[in-house]
Amino acid sequence: MVKRIVVGAHYGFRDWLAQRVTAVVMAVYTVVFVIAFAATRPADYAAWKAFFAQGWLRFATLLFFVSLFYHAWIGVRDILMDYIKPVWLRLTLEVVVILVLVGCGGWAVQVLWRG
Repeated sequence: MVKRIVVGAHYGFRDWLAQRVTAVVMAVYTVVFVIAFAATRPADYAAWKAFFAQGWLRFATLLFFVSLFYHAWIGVRDILMDYIKPVWLRLTLEVVVILVLVGCGGWAVQVLWRG
């Protein structure tokens, strides 16, 4: 009987695909945002507020941030799994990263939908 030891970040195709999809979402958003920005050129707070008052832009920005945070999670998790060997330290760092990413996500929602 062969005892199999699973180590490292070997989640395979699913995470590879998630990294590519989130990267494409972020790239498309960046292009759309630059075009929308160039068309309106908001110069002051009121103009920026009006710029982000559009529902589609808020949704696209939220999708961008969700993609960014998921992309970051996969990358950081893989780095931690590859280079941090003590399990207690790796899990502690993963929990810290999760808390920071969830906190940043909540902050992004608050900024986008603040009245």
